[in-house]
Amino acid sequence: MFSFAILGGILLNIGAYLTYKGKIYQSVIVYLFADICWIIMAFEKDDMIGAGLIVIGTIFGFLAYLKMKDGEMQKNLGEDKK
Repeated sequence: MFSFAILGGILLNIGAYLTYKGKIYQSVIVYLFADICWIIMAFEKDDMIGAGLIVIGTIFGFLAYLKMKDGEMQKNLGEDKK
């Protein structure tokens, strides 16, 4: 039987693979679904502080996704700063 921890871990691995393949937008979406699994898991364990912190992180992750999608993030990988 799958737990939310296992499902979140599988999604984390899929997200990491997508990141490795350069599919950043898709990987962020997969990571957000993994976060939802961990939020549910925290609620099941009555860990409201943990769930709250995961929710905050998920919100920031979603906002970063929107920023990337709109092209507002500055690409600086591989660029030399002068």
